[in-house]
Amino acid sequence: MLNCENYDKPVSFFYNQSGKNITSDWSRRDYVVVALGLTVCLIVILSNLLVIAAIIKNRRLHFPIYYLLGNMAAADLFAGVSYLNLLFHTGPYTIGLTQHQWFVRGALVDMSLTASVANLLAVAVERHQTIFTMQLHSTMTKRRVVLLILGIWAVAVFMGLVPTMGWNCVCDLTTCSTTVPLYQRSFLVFWAVLNLLMFFFMVAMYARIFVYVRRRCRGRPSLDADQLNYETVISLMKTVAIVLGAFVFCWTPGLVILLLDGLDCKSCQVLQYEKYCLALAECNSLVNPIIYSYRDEDMRKTFKQILCFLCRKTCDQQGEPSTIELSRNGDHTKSKRSSIRRPLFSSSSATHG
Repeated sequence: MLNCENYDKPVSFFYNQSGKNITSDWSRRDYVVVALGLTVCLIVILSNLLVIAAIIKNRRLHFPIYYLLGNMAAADLFAGVSYLNLLFHTGPYTIGLTQHQWFVRGALVDMSLTASVANLLAVAVERHQTIFTMQLHSTMTKRRVVLLILGIWAVAVFMGLVPTMGWNCVCDLTTCSTTVPLYQRSFLVFWAVLNLLMFFFMVAMYARIFVYVRRRCRGRPSLDADQLNYETVISLMKTVAIVLGAFVFCWTPGLVILLLDGLDCKSCQVLQYEKYCLALAECNSLVNPIIYSYRDEDMRKTFKQILCFLCRKTCDQQGEPSTIELSRNGDHTKSKRSSIRRPLFSSSSATHG
């Protein structure tokens, strides 16, 4: 019969059992890690807020693919918050955690990963549907997109709570992992294999799409009535593929470490590489806004407009002279307030409204 008296044990007890040592003393390295981590987390949160704001603001981006990319930004934003919480509950802080606090810390990270993977899978299916019909955007209704996004987060919450609901080693210390001392090794194997299979499936799907596109573009005339739409479809496809590639690159090392730990590989020295893999995974949430800025012209322009608006508003609040505009008829100058109230995206709205 399993011994469940361990429910009253502190987190440090499980760390000592697994061989993952923690100390109450702060080293210079701990301070550097926390400082760098805080900086990255704040940049992740602000940059992904910018992506979400751009998608809300620009009506050219009000399509299913951009809603899903916006949800991807929301997952990255959530990842930034979960990593921020992790920084304040790691290192010497870990000793003072209760089991409940420790499981919440792990659940937040698990949820962010699951939300990102599920969202990337939804994007892959959406792109597969549109590319094979050579459409720029899916015919999916907004209601279905909302339900899909809600389903993604429901799956993320469930997967994050699985260890808390019983798939842990609190009652059986012999099954505890090394990198995540309160998780069972079998859960790490399940978690790593599931995500790696999802990576493989999505990469295979995009490879099939690119093969199809390459075959279709053979023999196309250089000047075609649908050439502009065709090039836009391919450009957006490449952007999404780069996002997937960056995600796979950043998360695969960490998942491999978890898989090796779950398989109880004694000679793999998983603790030596664990923190580097976690840092690489954290950087992924910072990469996507950079990809959007580089690849998507509409989103890049909207970023600039939002940032210029915020800078102008900040300058006005600090007492900068108001902007003076002269009318064509030589009328009196307009006030600063009327200048601020002008539509920021008037040219865009007039073109696409």
